[in-house]
Amino acid sequence: MESKPDQSPVSNADKECERLIAGMIEEAFPDDGLLGEEGLRKPSRSGRQWIVDPIDGTRDFVRGSPLWAVLIGLEAGGEVLAGVAHLPALGEMYFAARGGGAFRNDSPIAVSAISERNTAVLCLNGLDGMAGDRLGKGLVEWMAGFWAVRSLGGCPDAMLVASGRAEAWLERKAQPWDLAGPKVIIEEAGGRFFNFDGGSSIYGGNCVVCTPGLEAEMRRFVAGA
Repeated sequence: MESKPDQSPVSNADKECERLIAGMIEEAFPDDGLLGEEGLRKPSRSGRQWIVDPIDGTRDFVRGSPLWAVLIGLEAGGEVLAGVAHLPALGEMYFAARGGGAFRNDSPIAVSAISERNTAVLCLNGLDGMAGDRLGKGLVEWMAGFWAVRSLGGCPDAMLVASGRAEAWLERKAQPWDLAGPKVIIEEAGGRFFNFDGGSSIYGGNCVVCTPGLEAEMRRFVAGA
């Protein structure tokens, strides 16, 4: 196992998984572009690009935790058109296509109708870096207003929101391969996806995912932090 400059781990499984996925995509769609976490880069001749995170949650994977995922998103014209989030160790496969709804293991999913903080579950990722982050100020007091707070890791947290088992996910640092697959799943499940600056891009470096009823509350917090 190796470490990247930010000390995040890279296992042989990450590299082999990315190689396998890339090979299958290239065989089926030879003109499409590729972008992957472990260095996968291929320019697009079709205007479409596949964005791959072979193992999202490598720290969990190498420690034997089931909270890791394989993420794949298909982007065209600046929009993610389809996405998959596969959590093999949990036996869960989430997927969505733009305009076609979102699913978990072939069953339709939707975000919850909860709109009040005191009955909502908040998910956070990257708590270890928030002490010196602008979001850290007032965070504990703000979190106390939620019914419960969880931190299972990026994809598991996002899929809890997509499937109606949590209401908000706050991700302070993310790459496009972390967000491409989950974004379309969340939105097709009826949820909201936006960056801290108010945009809605997988290249924004961060994101908030939430139910429609909590959107104003979440925008207020990240804008004022």
